Amino acid sequence: MMARAQHTAQVLVAEAPADDSPRRSTARDRLHAGLRRRRRWLVPLLVALLLAQTAAAMVTTAVRQTPTIDEPVYVATATDYVHEHRLRYNPEHPPLGKLLIAAGVAVADPHYDPSYTGTQGEVGRHLLYESGNDPWRLMLWARLPVIALTLLFGLVVFAFAQELTGTAGGLAALALYAFSPDVIAHGSLATLDLPAAGFALTSAWLVWRARDRPRLYLPLSGAALGAAVATKMSALPAIPVVMLLAVVSVWAARRGAERRRKVLLGLAGAAVVALVAVAVVWASYLAVDPRLRFTPAEAVPAVHGLRGRVTDLLPLPEAYRAGMRVQFGLEDYPWQGYLFGHLYTGSLWYYLPAALLVKTPLGLLALGAAGAVAVLTVRRLRPAAPYLLLPPAVLLAAAMTGSRDFGTRYALFVPVFLAVAGACVRALRWRWSGVLTGLLVLGVAVSSLRTFPYYLPYANEAFGGPANTHRLLHDSNVDWGQDLGRLADRLRQRYPGERVWLVYKGSGVPSYYGIRATDPRTVPSGRVHGLLVVSDSAVAKARGRLAELIESSRPIDQVGHSITLYRR
Repeated sequence: MMARAQHTAQVLVAEAPADDSPRRSTARDRLHAGLRRRRRWLVPLLVALLLAQTAAAMVTTAVRQTPTIDEPVYVATATDYVHEHRLRYNPEHPPLGKLLIAAGVAVADPHYDPSYTGTQGEVGRHLLYESGNDPWRLMLWARLPVIALTLLFGLVVFAFAQELTGTAGGLAALALYAFSPDVIAHGSLATLDLPAAGFALTSAWLVWRARDRPRLYLPLSGAALGAAVATKMSALPAIPVVMLLAVVSVWAARRGAERRRKVLLGLAGAAVVALVAVAVVWASYLAVDPRLRFTPAEAVPAVHGLRGRVTDLLPLPEAYRAGMRVQFGLEDYPWQGYLFGHLYTGSLWYYLPAALLVKTPLGLLALGAAGAVAVLTVRRLRPAAPYLLLPPAVLLAAAMTGSRDFGTRYALFVPVFLAVAGACVRALRWRWSGVLTGLLVLGVAVSSLRTFPYYLPYANEAFGGPANTHRLLHDSNVDWGQDLGRLADRLRQRYPGERVWLVYKGSGVPSYYGIRATDPRTVPSGRVHGLLVVSDSAVAKARGRLAELIESSRPIDQVGHSITLYRR
């Protein structure tokens, strides 16, 4: 009896943990499942919040800014696409970006006179200010498609970085992109720079994904590449780069194949990318006019020598090749540049790197540089190095040879690619790399929020912030004509009834906004008394009478960090 009781007790003791174990395991599984569910909705929520703040910043900026110098040309061309379906204006830029703008123009449905003659700039001014349209409403609708596309490119930034460094890295990259002042500034305009940069990044990401599924992703990468080239001709140097990356991707995807077969498949993949890209360019022109009629409103310059022969050989529409000739003609013009207080004629090879140092947040510069080191040194990230570093390097090198030192918008792909590279810092085996990344991302956010809503004239703290940008740079870096409406408000509020002398650099019409002013350069200096208002780009390039007027006046106010008011 005693033996049986002891045996029963032992059995009960032995079985007790087995009975409790499923209950403990079930509770633990429920906890893990709950955490997974929260993570599933937390990440999309954070992505949505980051993009929402970017959207709010861009829409707020778009609503308040008057047309910049280039926008009326693009909007008028897009309107001509919608109403007349003809390839007539702005041949120096392919149609895709303007077709995107045309989606907003179609909703605004402006009055348009197709019989109006004049240059593309005059047609844009006529459309906005002389045709009975509301320029505020028309410009907002023209800008909204670019804003939407900028947000979609944010998802590409997140996806690219997430594949390289995980979800936390994807969120860090998206934050760097979402708070980048250059991205917000140009993503809120009806221009082509941000769309071209975003398409270039998308092509690099898709050709990276082709390492696993080349048949799916190589054509998609070619389509994104074609979209970039069909938006801006400055994206042309990306074609051989992405073709080379296609060969690399096919080689990686066919690791076990025989060498000769891999080479042939790689070359075939590169050909697919090129053919699809060319097809997208043709499709963008056919979307405007299926008959491809090209009747330019202004003369197309003749281009001779090697450049002319290469242009003639390209398998692209006639209008595209004519646009290249216009671009070559613009490159031959002796433009004036302004860098760090120095006005010069021609171009400086180091202008864009120097301007990027001024215009890029310090946290993004630091993370981007450290991320590039991580991509090159961390073994698991090294395969991504050519995809992440080669496209922006080649595009920047090509842009540095240009003759127009007008702004970082010519290298907008640099902060876009830097955002993805910056997320790779977490892969470095530094003890505090995660904390450091978070602090630098926070610094970028704070710097961006401090400049709100004046993103176009942004300069980082090392160079004095946006209030000091006009002393270092000019044109689209600081003053692109965007603050004419703000100037009108300032004059009404603080200086009602005063005599105004105005030197404005932009496409807006001052009288439309209620500004009654005279150009001080048209009268003797002794007659100029009252308020002297000068765009900061004009201040930077001031010579002769205007320089004398400014030197003998006292600065009293500024508008949007782009226009200075003097008392004379």
